[in-house]
Amino acid sequence: MFVVFGLGNPGLKYEGTRHNVGVETLQKMAAYFQVKLKKRCFSSYEEAIANENIKLVFPLTYMNRSGKVVNRTVKEFDELIVICDQMDLPCGKIRLKRGGSSAGHNGLKSMLEAYPQNFIRMYIGVGRPQEGISVPDHVLSRFSEQDRALIEKAEDKAAEILEKLLCNEQTFAILQGEANSWSCS
Repeated sequence: MFVVFGLGNPGLKYEGTRHNVGVETLQKMAAYFQVKLKKRCFSSYEEAIANENIKLVFPLTYMNRSGKVVNRTVKEFDELIVICDQMDLPCGKIRLKRGGSSAGHNGLKSMLEAYPQNFIRMYIGVGRPQEGISVPDHVLSRFSEQDRALIEKAEDKAAEILEKLLCNEQTFAILQGEANSWSCS
């Protein structure tokens, strides 16, 4: 089974922020599979079972504690995919890769502490902060109208590529090439 995590922060306050592109992409995937993310009783996450091979998960913990949910949702032989923002990519760029470090991303760091295997990551670029703006302020800020248009395209493309991967339409290597060479402009 594939377990797909969309990282972000819960609550209306964080909707539309740079840190929430992971969960926004996950919601697009849920719409594609015609399922709705729902909270289970007494749980710290929302999930949807897209089919017998695909589970979509949004941790209701804050970004930096996303890993707390992994062991409750991922079994021994499951393939984990994490969708998250990435400041080291220009706004609207996407990158698909397997394994690696957290690259300073605290949500990924939390995931790696809980689940240190080589999992797949789908990064969505949110760009670096402008001079004088702190990293937390940057990732918790909303996009300009122009950047929001780029992000919408990137989220759509990321969801499309992951849907192909989940449905075994193409190999990881082919989809990695498609993702990493794609440009939204």
